[in-house]
Amino acid sequence: MGFFEKIKAGLTRTRENLGHSFDSLFAGELDDDFYDELEETLILGDMGVETTLKAVEALRCRVKAEKIKEMGAARACLRQILTEMLQVGEASLKLDTAPSVVLFIGVNGVGKTTTIGKLSARLKGEGKRVLMAAADTFRAAAADQLEVWSGRSGVDIVRQHEGADPAAVVFDALTAAKARKTDVVLIDTAGRLHNKQNLMNELNKISRVVDREAPGCARETLLVLDATTGQNGLIQAKQFKEAAGVTGIVLTKLDGSAKGGIVIAIAQELQVPVKYIGVGEGIDDLMPFEAEAFAEALL
Repeated sequence: MGFFEKIKAGLTRTRENLGHSFDSLFAGELDDDFYDELEETLILGDMGVETTLKAVEALRCRVKAEKIKEMGAARACLRQILTEMLQVGEASLKLDTAPSVVLFIGVNGVGKTTTIGKLSARLKGEGKRVLMAAADTFRAAAADQLEVWSGRSGVDIVRQHEGADPAAVVFDALTAAKARKTDVVLIDTAGRLHNKQNLMNELNKISRVVDREAPGCARETLLVLDATTGQNGLIQAKQFKEAAGVTGIVLTKLDGSAKGGIVIAIAQELQVPVKYIGVGEGIDDLMPFEAEAFAEALL
């Protein structure tokens, strides 16, 4: 199953929520009522007020400028606008050094460990040598969970005892990565957002170890968010973006959400690209994000 089919299947609940509204909307007239109803529909899809108003205003302007009369053309125009709103940066991971480092951040319960497991399997399938670092040492069984995914994906893991210094785990992982000529190190981190300063201190400490042990390496900081939390996920994202240099978003559980518009709200309001989306439970259900296919599947 290709990206479009998977994302279309993953957005089933969102389309059930919005599909009838879109169909009836685009069966009517291009008048003020249409734009009012479109705003309401997009907000119900969790695109957020600010992002929705921006999209609808852009559609009004293009319809006027291009003298669009047909509803099919207006729908295609909206799809193009949403695609452009999703294109806020490079969607692919930058992994052009050996080792490259990918740091995963996010609150507990969003699917961070599962995402690392799925991404490790995907990267290994692309021929990369991958190593996991279990640097979430605060949560009971976090390293055990990651070890299960290590076995499932056939990727090595570096871990220590519960309560160990996360930066020490990262040091061990990078030392092992250099010795084993590893291509990518995937680092799990604690998901407790006690306060921004605490989070910042911990991430800074890990960052200093990476700088020292793998100077000049390609680095990504991926924020993992649960799509089913909608606008709460956006609030989390803003907090983490302030506390850490987020380079990309991974949205999990999109198949369980009736509000897939949150993807557009997050990309727009944070101006950070969505890099992967989770659309199922399987090991191959983490998909690299494609803005155009997503907008098409949504509409």
